[in-house]
Amino acid sequence: METAQSHEPATPGAFTAFARFALCGGGVGIASSFAVTALASWIPWALANALVTVVSTLLATELHARFTFGAGGRATWRQHAQSAGSAAAGYAVTCVAMLVLHQLVAAPGAMLEQVVYLTASALAGVARFAVLRLVVFARNRTQAAASVRTAAPVYAAVARTSADPAALCRAA
Repeated sequence: METAQSHEPATPGAFTAFARFALCGGGVGIASSFAVTALASWIPWALANALVTVVSTLLATELHARFTFGAGGRATWRQHAQSAGSAAAGYAVTCVAMLVLHQLVAAPGAMLEQVVYLTASALAGVARFAVLRLVVFARNRTQAAASVRTAAPVYAAVARTSADPAALCRAA
């Protein structure tokens, strides 16, 4: 019997993909924080943050395409653009959260600012994971599902037995 072999890598499950997303995104995020600090010693902080954000989003998208979501290769320009959009939305969420905090609390302490920022960042991260998994890198799952749907149907043979349980026991 001949079996069809797929050359595409298996798509990881949601839990595995989320763990990989957190590892890749977290690693890039930590590296980015050091890069912004170092770069800001030479150029204005806002410019350093913008440059690092662009580079880190490109790097994270490549890692997500190759490792997190099992796309099996480099990210396309479409995936980079959609990923950048989701990163920009996450950036906006954290900015709004900090703006609201400063509207509600006249002089928030560093601890409260960190709690609000990290909470907003975590919520944005979960939403970003969903967008990347369900939209940006969903193409492979859609193609795999389409190939399963177009395969020849398999019919199962069902043996009819007596509805009498006692008869089933006697037959055994």
